[in-house]
Amino acid sequence: MSKSLPSTSRSLPIALIRAREGVMYPIRKMLSETGITEQQWRVLRVLIEFGRMDTKTLADRSSLLFPSLTRIVATLREKGLVTQTRDDKDRRRQFIEITPEGQRIIDERTSQAADIVTSFKKTLGEDDYEALLDLLARLDPGAQD
Repeated sequence: MSKSLPSTSRSLPIALIRAREGVMYPIRKMLSETGITEQQWRVLRVLIEFGRMDTKTLADRSSLLFPSLTRIVATLREKGLVTQTRDDKDRRRQFIEITPEGQRIIDERTSQAADIVTSFKKTLGEDDYEALLDLLARLDPGAQD
């Protein structure tokens, strides 16, 4: 006996992909003039919020696979947006920190990014916006506060 699949219009994975595209469209538009990617933006945002951190923690908080983070950090370092240093005690451990130039990219777009969030809140309503974030956090096996 096989169970039938839900309609694609009621499929959670498909709905999440469609919603992601809707959420990312204005962010991609904002980033188009910066020369940085969505993933690079995420790394810079995490560094702004949490400060200097080791690469494993940065990968986790940026929702990136470690090999992808390694490539992204190399690109950000080449652009002068982050620095990368080795731990004095454990030479295998590396720390990433945002530079003033990386900070400038975020600072120059803070107002625009806030407008994007305001737009989402207007579309969903403040309560539904917060409820959606709470519901999505429940699906995240590595959710952090």
